[in-house]
Amino acid sequence: MNQTILRKFKNLPTAIILSTAGLLCSINSVTAQQKLPTCQAPRTGEYLLLVVSPTTDNRGQLKRVLPTKIKTSTCKYLKDTVTRIGGFKNIDDANRWARYIRDSAGLSAIITTRPTAKPTPSEATRRAYKPRRLGTGYAVLVDYYNRPKLVSDVRKAVKGDVGFVAYGRRPYLLANYTSNQKEAYKTLQELSKRGFFAIIVDSQKVMLLRSVVNVTN
Repeated sequence: MNQTILRKFKNLPTAIILSTAGLLCSINSVTAQQKLPTCQAPRTGEYLLLVVSPTTDNRGQLKRVLPTKIKTSTCKYLKDTVTRIGGFKNIDDANRWARYIRDSAGLSAIITTRPTAKPTPSEATRRAYKPRRLGTGYAVLVDYYNRPKLVSDVRKAVKGDVGFVAYGRRPYLLANYTSNQKEAYKTLQELSKRGFFAIIVDSQKVMLLRSVVNVTN
């Protein structure tokens, strides 16, 4: 114990001195927890277990139930002190370990991951372009006369996304694709009322080129 503190409180009863020392230790412990580093984010595709463990007893309990080969670190996640366990390649493994820790040590765990990287615009275009025939049903098509502006107008008319298709070797906008004949005719009537040249065809004869058409103004 600090000699200055002992000299300052030498006339106080021993119980008070011990109580004061305990308080100082608690303050030091809280300060140490506040200095914990923020948890390192997972790598792309990695799943982390963040086991809520605010006390040394919690962390000791966790250490006793984990294999020695598993690497852990103590860090801050939001406002919680947690034990970070990384390296899981899928959600199922992470879930199994979370259940094991809960059942063996009585501690709850947070599972977190980082989403896979977003594709670049060129990659997204390549992935989006997968021509395929539509299935059974009705397709409501709009002849857009090679005028991209009509995409936005048709989208407003149907209150939803518009696709891009080929039918009879000609390009069309796909305003609706449904197995419900009444729904298809309702879409047709709405489009015709707004001045679009729209037709209903057997959807099995339609080749889907793009499920969603985006037009940059």
